[in-house]
Amino acid sequence: MWPEVPAERPKTGPKAAEPLAIFWRGILRGASEPLVIFSNAEFLGRPETGLRYVKPGRTPVGTVFDHYTGVGEVLSIHDLDEVLLRLGKPFLLKRGRLLNWDDTKNRDLIFLGSPSENLSLRELSLDRQFKFQTMETPPRRGDLAILNLHPAAGEQMYYFASKDLPITEDYALVELVTSTAPSRSILLLAGTTTFGTQGAVEYVCSEDAVRDLLPRVSNGADGVGPFTAVVHLKINGGVPIESSVVALRRPAG
Repeated sequence: MWPEVPAERPKTGPKAAEPLAIFWRGILRGASEPLVIFSNAEFLGRPETGLRYVKPGRTPVGTVFDHYTGVGEVLSIHDLDEVLLRLGKPFLLKRGRLLNWDDTKNRDLIFLGSPSENLSLRELSLDRQFKFQTMETPPRRGDLAILNLHPAAGEQMYYFASKDLPITEDYALVELVTSTAPSRSILLLAGTTTFGTQGAVEYVCSEDAVRDLLPRVSNGADGVGPFTAVVHLKINGGVPIESSVVALRRPAG
């Protein structure tokens, strides 16, 4: 008797109509593998004696220590890897401080972390409806905020993480910029803390969250068009547990 031939296993992968497939189709436009650039902050000092951030725009005096990235960025890379592999889009990975702009040609770019730690972002010109800003005045002097340059009715001018530890809430930017020459996308996923960055990535990797977002950023057959969203995140034990969009912008026309 011939052995029974097992039935062919069904092929896995999302259907074309699934929200994540539609959303990411509008982002991953290039023919080459996308490049994910994670934050890699610059510090002065040593872990044994204390570290402090290198201030933007100032030439560091002393040896720069760049051995750290946030736990949120690490977990975010895992989430991105799972989703993009399902969609047949493996990516290349680069830490921000080692980014060579020649590596970015003809590639879609995904930045994890704010310009305070993902330093290569400072060389890009993204949509300026919102920006990260370190406060120089009380009561939140020294804290990183998302500044709303043109607040609409009911919106805040500044979005901060919770003031005291442990962090129970944060805000993040999810920003998509596209170009046609070459055809590519730049996606920023960044919180004011590492937990906010993790929450931003989980947001765009969540079937339910993307299903709610798609009607607001859809661009017809292209999937999605350029947009900037401020996402509020509730955090418990260092884990983002709830997210909601509190401000959204799309380019005019």
